[in-house]
Amino acid sequence: MARAPDGPVPVVVMGLGFIGQEIARAALSSPEVELIGAVDSQPSLVGRPFSDVLGQAGPRFKVSDSLEKAVGRRKGVVVLHATSSRLSQVMDQLLDALKLGLPVASTCEELAFPHLKYPELADKLERAAQKAGVAIVGTGVNPGFVLDRLIATAGQVCGPVRKVTASRVVDARTRREALQRKVGAGLSEEEFFDLVDREELGHVGLVESAALAALGLGLDCDDFEEEVTPVFAEEDITGGAFVVKKGRVAGMFQSVVGLEEGQERVRLELTIAVGADNPRDRIEIDADPRLVLEIPGGVAGDRATANALVNAAPRLTAAEAGLLTVLELPSGR
Repeated sequence: MARAPDGPVPVVVMGLGFIGQEIARAALSSPEVELIGAVDSQPSLVGRPFSDVLGQAGPRFKVSDSLEKAVGRRKGVVVLHATSSRLSQVMDQLLDALKLGLPVASTCEELAFPHLKYPELADKLERAAQKAGVAIVGTGVNPGFVLDRLIATAGQVCGPVRKVTASRVVDARTRREALQRKVGAGLSEEEFFDLVDREELGHVGLVESAALAALGLGLDCDDFEEEVTPVFAEEDITGGAFVVKKGRVAGMFQSVVGLEEGQERVRLELTIAVGADNPRDRIEIDADPRLVLEIPGGVAGDRATANALVNAAPRLTAAEAGLLTVLELPSGR
């Protein structure tokens, strides 16, 4: 990792959904980057003044329909990418950015550790990044920090690790309605499992976090098992975007276990539910010394993800070319 450049790094936000707009706001408040453009495929957004889309004063440019137009003749631009969780759905976007010689920090959860599920796509991105001489990374808060990078960082003060157990509990009432719907709030049990079977419900990226945590702790997991189950409302729950009736699904519990020759070495647990008790992030590393970390209330997901991308931008301009993981980014600012 070379030295980050002096002066603000020019960035372009790609994808102006809720998270993309959060990234744009984080970029506007950061002294390390300069927001010079925004890209979205929605016809209703293309050509509109960016400040109108964002709903606040901002740079005087219009939303573009392509990266090439948004970047123009600026040099050293980094793409802050936020369009989809699934790697297969964003491959063309990522490859287009790399072909233009642009480093990329993306919220795509499956990009956090694509070698696990998509080794061929990972190799393709690695070759494209190497050819372009730039870096690409998937980052955010989960995956990207709480259940992987933070675990690996904590493990640096431990001896050989026997096992790590980490959990994240999120009260979905504090999050946007889209997330509440994404975790099944308000559904029946049958509707919940139907969407799980169709891969339309649940958190994307937990197994990638488990693989990153194992890598960062020096554990050699050869298998990962994932499970998603509903959390039911024990009474009517109010305070969210809608009322969840007693007996209906309030959210989900998701777990991933990393195994080494059949022995459990990594366990990650994620609860996101309307009315979830005691929101927190907790990490327990079974090693010498034993280490327990807890963040009361947990790390704020949307804002933390936006900051993670913005803070990664200057580091990517100084990084070696290729497909990176967050474990290869500097731990400091």
